[in-house]
Amino acid sequence: MTDEAPLRRRDAPDQAGDGPHAVPPDPMSGGPEPEPAPASVPLTAPRDGTPRPVETADELADVVARLATGSGPVAVDAERASGYRYTQRAYLVQLRRAGAGTVLIDPMPLDDLRTLDAALADTEWVLHAASQDLACLAEIGMKPRRLFDTELAARLAGFERVGLAALTEQLLGYSLEKHHSAADWSTRPLPESWLTYAALDVELLTDLRDLLAAELERQGKSAWAAEEFAALVASADRPPRSRPDPWRRTSGIHRVRGARAQSRVRALWYARDGVAARRDSAPGRVLPDSAIIAAAELDPKDERTLLGLPGFGGRSVRRLARVWLDALDAARALPDDELPVNVPVEGPPPPHRWAERDPVAAARLQRCRQVVVGTAEAHTLPPENLISPDFIRRLAWSPPEEVTPQTVAETLLGFGARSWQVGLIADGIAKVLPEPPPVAANPPAPAD
Repeated sequence: MTDEAPLRRRDAPDQAGDGPHAVPPDPMSGGPEPEPAPASVPLTAPRDGTPRPVETADELADVVARLATGSGPVAVDAERASGYRYTQRAYLVQLRRAGAGTVLIDPMPLDDLRTLDAALADTEWVLHAASQDLACLAEIGMKPRRLFDTELAARLAGFERVGLAALTEQLLGYSLEKHHSAADWSTRPLPESWLTYAALDVELLTDLRDLLAAELERQGKSAWAAEEFAALVASADRPPRSRPDPWRRTSGIHRVRGARAQSRVRALWYARDGVAARRDSAPGRVLPDSAIIAAAELDPKDERTLLGLPGFGGRSVRRLARVWLDALDAARALPDDELPVNVPVEGPPPPHRWAERDPVAAARLQRCRQVVVGTAEAHTLPPENLISPDFIRRLAWSPPEEVTPQTVAETLLGFGARSWQVGLIADGIAKVLPEPPPVAANPPAPAD
């Protein structure tokens, strides 16, 4: 199999040998008068056809050998079943590399993909929104040593629309359909149209990578991107941070008043979570948050009352009525000293409460935010990519005793900021972090 010809940028001259994809129109052609942006070319099928998913150890060995002999970076993507399953595991892995073509792998019947990981150990991986896929890839034995994130690169380069379809259309002139992005990828067998969609997700990634890398180089931001990508690699197999009291994130919990009522939310949340884990089903498909809140507010004591509440009408929910009533009974029986208590939150309070809690800190935060926004605009960056808003809040709430560019830089680095970020904002933050001197009143005019 020979190396594929790269897909060209929209404004590149037409060349023979670009492969079977239709050539997108050239926006620079048509005479001296400016014309509206041309329509993009729909990309409906991979240039090599849609491959059948790899499902056996022998098939995996074949594609590992094939990908190992390819050249250049490897495009990687994974499909999960968010909203359908309890876990965030990968149900399909897609790869494409020059000289090897596109590969689809069904990880479900396979032990893991460690042999594939070893074969690609020295290869740069190209992913779009890598943080969404790295954890599920690590779970099946795949972790990049080097990567390029096309979404993050586009953010750093100042693109307003950074979705894969938007970037592919803007930079390459091809439009991708995204109508299967929220599908239940645990479905077996996977429909042919879904497989085509999945293959197209990696069809253009390396072409996109090359264009974005060139743009970052042109803007002098390649080193910034390298730091960001290295941070993603370092966190690739890090377990997700567990949240204390996850039940407190139940949608609508702000309506539930009192510790006793909150204990009902907690009991129902954990009862639902247990059922969801056993079924490998998304918790919201077992019992919606709205139903938990309704039951916590009313505290039904019998099945008829419970099943009359909003959210308890579905057949599968009704079959579990005893589970929900047992949870409510347990919450009702709790002694007062076992009811939920509001644990002090580490770090600063929510920003909307700063003016009430500490007006001086609120003013300090506002000054710091102005520096961040101004610096981000000067470098054509989203402010949240210049520096994490949480880092700025924590710094403004508890600044170092001696405010200097060095102490500000050390504090931000301690929070986890990258060197390039600190280099851009430490001096400006250090200037505005201290309280500004009071403005002297105009002295009275001398008497004649």
